[in-house]
Amino acid sequence: MLFRIAATSAVGAVVLAVLGAVTGPDWQPQPLTEPLEIETPSTAVGGAPERLPGQYEVSSSVVPVALDGVQVAARLIVPVDAPEPVPGVVFVHGAGTGLFEEAFVDQARELATAGIATLVPDKRLDTYSTRHRNYVDMAADYQFSVDLLRATDGVDPARVGIYAESEGGWVAPVMAAQDPATAFVILASAPVVPPRQQAAFAVDSYLRNTGVPLSVFRAIPRAVGMQFPGGGFEYADFDVRPWQERTTQPVFMAYGTDDPSMPVVQGAQQVIADVAVAGNDQVTVRYYEGANHGIKVDGALADGFVRDLATWVHGLPATATAPPRVAGAEPVQTFLAEPVPQPRWFGDGDLVLGVVIAGAGLLMLAPLVFLGGSLARRKVRLAQGLAWPLGLFGAACLATVVLLVWYLVAIARLALEYERNALVVQGGWLAVRLVGLATVVALAVLVERWRVVRTEPGGALAAGRIGYVGVWTLLAGAALLLVSLAYWGVFQLGI
Repeated sequence: MLFRIAATSAVGAVVLAVLGAVTGPDWQPQPLTEPLEIETPSTAVGGAPERLPGQYEVSSSVVPVALDGVQVAARLIVPVDAPEPVPGVVFVHGAGTGLFEEAFVDQARELATAGIATLVPDKRLDTYSTRHRNYVDMAADYQFSVDLLRATDGVDPARVGIYAESEGGWVAPVMAAQDPATAFVILASAPVVPPRQQAAFAVDSYLRNTGVPLSVFRAIPRAVGMQFPGGGFEYADFDVRPWQERTTQPVFMAYGTDDPSMPVVQGAQQVIADVAVAGNDQVTVRYYEGANHGIKVDGALADGFVRDLATWVHGLPATATAPPRVAGAEPVQTFLAEPVPQPRWFGDGDLVLGVVIAGAGLLMLAPLVFLGGSLARRKVRLAQGLAWPLGLFGAACLATVVLLVWYLVAIARLALEYERNALVVQGGWLAVRLVGLATVVALAVLVERWRVVRTEPGGALAAGRIGYVGVWTLLAGAALLLVSLAYWGVFQLGI
């Protein structure tokens, strides 16, 4: 009997491993083989005298910005006693709520002290949500802020440009392409590649930094590549390249070397190639040592960052092509951000989520079926020796799902906080795999007991129709959960 249980367990594990392999894509990111040549470690901008923050006092006020149908507030900061007219910068937010009170506080003030008027508007939120956002429409909204700053007393309308951070890097090129009067574009921590590609790249980088087992990486294309549950997320495949290929303005790109979420080398290379389509060679790239996604080190803006921006803006057009064009710390990007493989049969997120919910629901419904039958005084007795392996199998399926969810949440927290914890990362995944294996063994025990029951007089699994309903309800739920667990890689055997 023990031999049959072991053999059945082995066969079950192999079947589930094969099922997991064929139901979705694997993850094999390609290495980046063409690095970007750094001309000098100094980020200082050539072609103009340095402009240092702190040179001028500033005046700050809150002004309304009338958009199409709504109004937002904005923080306007202008240098006092600077030779007028001064250049100006409108800030375009990254992902999130984007309130002027919280975003770009340091950048806007320090640039203003260097003689550049700055305007930080609130992000329009009535058309912006996790599921739905439109970068072309967002560009139209931010354009109202550009027009307002151009009309501000003391600001040179011909020298007003855009500073976009992170997600704003998909908005700013649209603005620049649609408004050739835009004087310049500053891209800080720009993703450049479509959002879905950037998300997969970021997840890969975070997981590698956290030290998760390689077998976990299979989940990346299966989670990021599917159509997300509930619909929406159309912007996930937004491609900004057509707008970048129409960008004729000078571009300043800034990345921090401690930003694992962005393709810091590939992004710069792509922008340089895209704007060249319009005959534009005015791209300046800077990498700041130890800086994060916000170009900050230990909560403060990276040394020289605002100085470089101010010098570059004030020195235009001479600084647009002044050497060094690519400078700063050596950036590191190991893999390319590429199109994400699409799942074969589980590409619909509603289906993926529905299978798990249905499986868990059926497993929890089975005991209620038995209980209801007992209360109704109907025969629900299971065959002798079948109750405990049946219950153990169902409980093990649920336990594996719960443990897998816990593990994914735990490593997500560690990854986002740039932390390592071998006990959670390695030990947690081992625990998930072991409980999954125990589930397969419980199934093998159930199969063996079922085989024995069928050889006994009567051979009935349960007494009464309700008993059969309860048994098959539990088995159907467990089967759905096993398929889901296989899909997410719990039973991988190197296949």
